[in-house]
Amino acid sequence: MKNLFRLADHEDFFSRPSIWINGPVIVGAGPSGLATAACLREQGVSFVVLERAECIASLWQKRTYDRLKLHLPKQFCQLPKLPFPQDFPEYPTKKQFVNYLESYAKHFEINPQFNECVQSARYDETSGFWLVKTVSTSAASTRTEVEYISRWLVVATGENAECVMPDIEGLAEFEGDAIHVCEYKSGEKFGGKKVLVVGCGNSGMEVSLDLCNHNASPSLVCRSSVHVLPREILGKSTFELAVSMMKWLPLWLVDKLLLILAWLVLGNIEKYGLKRPEVGPMKYKNTLGKTPVLDIGALEKIRSGDIKVVPGIKRFLPGQAVELVNGEKLDIDSVVLATGYRSNVPSWLKEGEFFSKNGFPKSPFPNGWKGNSGLYAVGFTRRGLLGASSDAVKIAQDIGQVWQVETKQKKRTIACHRRCISHF
Repeated sequence: MKNLFRLADHEDFFSRPSIWINGPVIVGAGPSGLATAACLREQGVSFVVLERAECIASLWQKRTYDRLKLHLPKQFCQLPKLPFPQDFPEYPTKKQFVNYLESYAKHFEINPQFNECVQSARYDETSGFWLVKTVSTSAASTRTEVEYISRWLVVATGENAECVMPDIEGLAEFEGDAIHVCEYKSGEKFGGKKVLVVGCGNSGMEVSLDLCNHNASPSLVCRSSVHVLPREILGKSTFELAVSMMKWLPLWLVDKLLLILAWLVLGNIEKYGLKRPEVGPMKYKNTLGKTPVLDIGALEKIRSGDIKVVPGIKRFLPGQAVELVNGEKLDIDSVVLATGYRSNVPSWLKEGEFFSKNGFPKSPFPNGWKGNSGLYAVGFTRRGLLGASSDAVKIAQDIGQVWQVETKQKKRTIACHRRCISHF
């Protein structure tokens, strides 16, 4: 309480409504934030979840294409304490995954504060509290600023908070349709068109496949190296196989075996313009955070010529054309930028010890979940939902231990106070 009085001495303390949170503030209601909230609920810890959108998992609900399925088997994607329904397929659809997350939130009574966009969060050394300033983003209401005060701050905005828009000469003047992949829903409206897909990760590959299935003519820009693996090998998930092997074998050997198996199943992909990195797929993922492409049919379309692989872009030309780095020029109708996402943490978290300038914790996995002064991070492991779940469990246990000790002390204090009163 004394710390709160110190906080009240600050000039701007009364300039906006302030809300004291008896527990952690979780920023982000995606899978990472929901997992942390559920684990805290199990520990009996109070919390509040702040979400800038009007729904949970806004990335999944609003910024993904219709045909999307989980790329990994469901046992590697379920959140702590509540598995997927048994009747779900091995690779749940986007709709099924969103339904699962909504059921998850309901089951653990997680009710985020929607339309609350965090403007800044900083630790106040004098009081020992985190000050989280938000502004309401609801179109129906007037602009409202609120400051949340808490001992703990959990950053759960994740690796994919903001779209990455490439700076390519002439792109702004391109006269055709140019969208980021977050706006792409289906290839239906692109039928009969020549579409340039920029980026050859999982999204770029799958969007190219979807465009083919809707009678479009996609050209896939692959300016750098990429690992392509079959989604399954002999009926078993490639990822599951890799995880099993890593329990017994060193990483370099697992990578060697994966590449041999991929060559046996897919053949030599370099002759199609898909150059593999020198580093193996699992090491590439762990060190650079770049996920191997798990092929679900795009490679067959590349072999047949339905998807044309092209090198990097030099510039967009006046009208509706592009010049590639090899001098080739293509006439195109539309552009889909599958150029990925990035963390937005540096734009609002006023802290420089735990997070680096790229918006990721400085300490690599598995030590990037806890900072100083009650600061935590979840969903920044570059290991998908499995990594986020692991962090969520650790964070809840860490906060829960302090919470339980302090709760017991409060109960003893109240009990002693009552005994003292009873003597009068």
